[in-house]
Amino acid sequence: MRSSLFRRSRRRLLALLGSAALALAGAVALPGTAHAANILSNAGFESGALSPWSCTGNLGSVVSSPVHGGSKALAGAAGSSDIAKCTQTVSVQPNTTYSLSGWVRGSYVYLGVNGGASTWTSSPSAYSKLTVGFTTGASQTSVTVYVHGWYAQGTYYADDISLDGPGGGSDTQAPGVPGNLRSTGKTASSVSLTWNASTDNVGVAGYDVYRGSSQVLSVSGTSATVSGLSPSTGYAFTVKARDAAGNVSAASNAVTVTTDAGGGGGTGFKQAAPYLYLGWGDPPSATSVMSATGIKWYTMAFILSSGGCNPAWDGQRALTGGNDQAVINSIRAAGGDIVPSIGGWSGNKLGPNCSSVEALAGAYQKVIDAYGLKAIDVDIENTDEFENATVQDRILNALKIVKANNPGLRTIITFGTSTTGPNYWGNRLIEQAKALNADIDVFTIMPFDFGGGADMYGNTVNATEGLKTKLKSTFGWDDATAYAHIGISGMNGLSDQQELTSPATWTQIRDWANSHHLARLAFWSVNRDRPCPGGGVTSNCSGISQSNWQFTSITAGFTG
Repeated sequence: MRSSLFRRSRRRLLALLGSAALALAGAVALPGTAHAANILSNAGFESGALSPWSCTGNLGSVVSSPVHGGSKALAGAAGSSDIAKCTQTVSVQPNTTYSLSGWVRGSYVYLGVNGGASTWTSSPSAYSKLTVGFTTGASQTSVTVYVHGWYAQGTYYADDISLDGPGGGSDTQAPGVPGNLRSTGKTASSVSLTWNASTDNVGVAGYDVYRGSSQVLSVSGTSATVSGLSPSTGYAFTVKARDAAGNVSAASNAVTVTTDAGGGGGTGFKQAAPYLYLGWGDPPSATSVMSATGIKWYTMAFILSSGGCNPAWDGQRALTGGNDQAVINSIRAAGGDIVPSIGGWSGNKLGPNCSSVEALAGAYQKVIDAYGLKAIDVDIENTDEFENATVQDRILNALKIVKANNPGLRTIITFGTSTTGPNYWGNRLIEQAKALNADIDVFTIMPFDFGGGADMYGNTVNATEGLKTKLKSTFGWDDATAYAHIGISGMNGLSDQQELTSPATWTQIRDWANSHHLARLAFWSVNRDRPCPGGGVTSNCSGISQSNWQFTSITAGFTG
């Protein structure tokens, strides 16, 4: 959780690779001079979709910030095993000189031509222009341009990419229709598709996947996985092929797939789970609170690093064999369960200490295996995780791995908010979850310590509505689907900033969450769910008048 009161108190070196500028095949005749006309399509990504660009690993997305020109730009989520190479193939004229340029931002961004010239720069804080020239070969009729980042360097951005020169202009024949579109797998939140390759008189450049009438993916191969879907819901998919000249085939056969029940996608997963911290604040008996309130789930704080990439309770206590496991066993024996909170505001966290996506996924897996978990919560906060693009991406990619390796596992991300919705880093986190296909089940905001003032109910609702709007615009969801991916994690009584959430206010928030069918309701913390009017902000009481475990009882009434 956010409050610094309640917590105790690397990056990999890059081997710089120069890219040699290579001339394309020599020409027999003297090269012509290209006329200054940009022959790339969707060069500034203003369409809001990637097509006709294709990105490896589905790691490309269109974002609204930061941009160089217009209102959109490309974001490529380069990770430890993929440089997020985004390409577009266009028709060109033989024996002709062209100029490729683009505006890029990020650590080590490359611009070039497959099999030919390239250039690069490192400009992490502002857009910088790259330019490279080349001459086509004597019989060359197409070229593939690319932009990409570098391994483990985080997300790069590109905008206003231009290939100046004459287009090939002679290809007007569309590719053949992709054949035998079929589903090869599904979960509660995703559908995997494959199809037979199309043919084209020049060459197929890529495929666009449609859900209903909306394009949802652009890929270069003959398979794709569409994520962010709702459980127990039927979806119709088609695929179209396109070539370098922009010719598009007719749609493939339609295939309708119904996602599995429960599980991912947010809906079907409802969790009332207040925080319980065994390392602080006179922790109460978990089972006694369960008996008194009817609560079934706890969010158990906190999993930290005990050194390097090794997970431990509070960074000190072994995952199993101690009091933490004994308490969890008692909760389960009483018919309840837990979701561990990994991270938090302070302490030695796994995200920055695990040097790679794979290592971090391995640390998460140790926690999952220790308790046979149904869900995990990553509480991503502060400058070392939340406000660190590299670590954000590492966490999302690691969650993607453990979700793939643990069918049915729910993944929760918890982060701070403004009174009107996610800030820059929250928006980036959501955009990257989409770009990386992380398939996060629940995005939980912490609407406190955020300047909420006197109206904690109104500002909590406004912050949640802001999150809903961002999820809709990023994932293309409707209102109901967006709400079903949202959680609220408040703070009972007085916050660090003296914001007051009374039992009556928390009841209002719970009822609003129920009426909008949110996925999760939590608060910080059960340790503080005791009265001490005038006692201020302390670890073992709320600072206000209330009955014992009153906020927990209210939370137990959350049904989603």
